[in-house]
Amino acid sequence: MTDLTLYHNPRCSKSRAALELLEQRGLAPTVVRYLETPLDATRLRALLGKLGLSARQLLRTGEDEYKSLGLADTSLSEEQLISAIAQHPKLMERPVLETSDKAIIGRPPENVLEILP
Repeated sequence: MTDLTLYHNPRCSKSRAALELLEQRGLAPTVVRYLETPLDATRLRALLGKLGLSARQLLRTGEDEYKSLGLADTSLSEEQLISAIAQHPKLMERPVLETSDKAIIGRPPENVLEILP
């Protein structure tokens, strides 16, 4: 079985629903509460590579930090955005399911089923 890691916020209904979908299929992913254990810049770059997304696409634009840090500024580099997510993990879209070779954002939660073996 492929290793599964779910970047999870238990306060988020979408995140809870994604975890429930996995558990209903008898899967027990490694659950990373990324707000308590933030991903560093290196780990974020690797995750973005598996997602096939830019850092901007992983940002939660409705968060207060997004506005207060001026992250809507299109002149910000990929590295600046990755650094912002690493320092303010609340900015990371959730949930994210990661396998050994790919990852997907669970919005809607059913998306996580797309990368299951």
